[in-house]
Formats: sequence, C-alpha cells, structure tokens
Amino acid sequence: MLIPSIDLQGGQIVQLVQGERLAVATDDVEGWVRKFENFPKVQLIDLDAAKNTGDNRAMVSSICGRLPCRVGGGMRSLERAAAAFEDGARKVIVGSSLFRGGRPDLEYAAALTARFGPERLIAAVDAREGQVVIDGWRTRLAISPVDAIAALEPFFGEFLFTNVDVEGLMQGINRDAIAAVRDATTRDVTAAGGVTTQEEIDWLDGIGVDAVAGMAIYTGRLDLNSA
Repeated sequence: MLIPSIDLQGGQIVQLVQGERLAVATDDVEGWVRKFENFPKVQLIDLDAAKNTGDNRAMVSSICGRLPCRVGGGMRSLERAAAAFEDGARKVIVGSSLFRGGRPDLEYAAALTARFGPERLIAAVDAREGQVVIDGWRTRLAISPVDAIAALEPFFGEFLFTNVDVEGLMQGINRDAIAAVRDATTRDVTAAGGVTTQEEIDWLDGIGVDAVAGMAIYTGRLDLNSA
C-alpha cells in the first residue's frame, strides 16, 4: 500500500533531501489534501515540532479532520501524544524520544503502551549507514535498526523504518535493509526513503511492507492515479 506523506514546516508542505536541503515548498495545502482524500492512510509529520523549533498544530488538526492521518513530530511526552490523538490522529508516530543514553528507552515505551495501547502507536526507527539516527537524523547511535526493533517490539503495533541514506534522492530503495527489518519483527512495517516507482511499491507489498512516498509524489515522478 502507498501512504502519501505530508511534511509541515513553517506553515507549508515541504520536502527535504535527507532531512536537510529544502527541495519542495508549497502553500497549496488544500490542493494536496484533496489529492490524498481517497487514500486509507496518510503520514503527517510536523517537522517544526520534531526539531523543537515550534509547531504546526492548527494545520495538523485541520488536516486530521479530513484525512486518516498517522501523526509524528515532537512526541516527547505522553501529553504530546495525547494532544495528537485529540487533534484527530488515527495513530501516533514516536521516534527520537524512544532512545536515551544510546539505547531504546523501554520505560517510556512501556508508559506509552500502557496509556494508549500498542495498536495506536508506531515506532519510528531511522537509520543511516546501518545505525539508528535520532534528533533530526543528526545523532548516530551504536545500535542497528534490527536490534532496536527487537527491543521495542513488545510495545508497538507497527514500525516505520526510514533509510536516511536514500531519503529524498529518488534513486530507489535499499531492499536489503528493508527486508532485514521485515524479517526482524512480526509487527506491521512501513518503509520510507527512496520510494520512487510503482515497481518498488509492488515489491514492498509483496513482502508485506507499506510504502511511504513524498518527494516522488510532489515532483510528479510517481503517478498517484496508478499508485
């Protein structure tokens, strides 16, 4: 399944290359919301909240009122996650706050699960050169995504795996890395980073992985009608 991505920054929809270089920015939020109305899942990330430089909560709430969104960005506390659900999120994506001292923070993971239930929570495990990265992909940890997922599996109903090495480049996905993550857990898996073609989406579907796409959609490289 294709899951379109909406990344918010400074009140705009944006696409960044590897989380750094701005490649796409548009104020046409309404137009893109209409284009995604028939999708059963949409990924909505507040990049300002993720970077702790502000938030786009009003926009998040408005979009969640129209689209079936899984929401991420700045989920550093139970209260922040609860607010996302109040704003209409179907599921909440938790990322960097799941790691403390270079390892998975199982205490926080357990607290999230106790309050919201694993079926409503997605653990975001992002990787660069085979190691987990956090804090906007700026901090690398000495742990592999497979090991991180093994530790976090009891607490989450789904994992979002982003391969930063290919994120935003539209040069294709890292199939070996995704397959390793798929084999590491019995939970649902969604892959992001490099998704560019329908053939890649079909391959991911074949191994039981959903595909998140952003750059390929906003640049017109991926045809939403065929996808």
